[in-house]
Amino acid sequence: MPKQLRVAAYAVCVRDGRMLLARWVAGDGSRRWTLPGGGMDHGEDPYDTVIREAEEETGYAVEPLALLGVDSVLRSHPRRLGSPNDFHALRIVYEARVTGGELRHETNGSTDMAAWHPLDEVPASTGSRWSTWGCGCGGNDRPSAASAPKRRGSNRGGAAAEQRRGTGPLPRKMNTQ
Repeated sequence: MPKQLRVAAYAVCVRDGRMLLARWVAGDGSRRWTLPGGGMDHGEDPYDTVIREAEEETGYAVEPLALLGVDSVLRSHPRRLGSPNDFHALRIVYEARVTGGELRHETNGSTDMAAWHPLDEVPASTGSRWSTWGCGCGGNDRPSAASAPKRRGSNRGGAAAEQRRGTGPLPRKMNTQ
């Protein structure tokens, strides 16, 4: 079975009781609200990925503040020809704040719209457990590591593979020698 690994970085941006989301367009044309973010380019630092992807999908410049967690999901996807694809998604999720730019929609990309959504409406509008992560903010508009999605049984690695979540400042480069 062919194997595919996709590493991506996403931003949880919460401001004034609202969360920034981008509307993803699937290959079949269906649409779903999700966190702004996307796939890492080869050799790119995840910190840079989340900045680039957030700007591409929303028009905003963002500053990653903290690493909220890492999610690892394994799935089998059918392919048009041949055997199914053994797909592994590794999602790096950051708390981020908007530092500039103007809200706009992406053109010719994987999303078609960006908008701020009230926190109490996010779970219903997304259908994504990751977009609901920032909803544990309480009154201070900061995502809570305690509200992070729990590991699913289909993931490998057990308790030893759990990602520790911090709320301290994030270094500019995470992969320095």
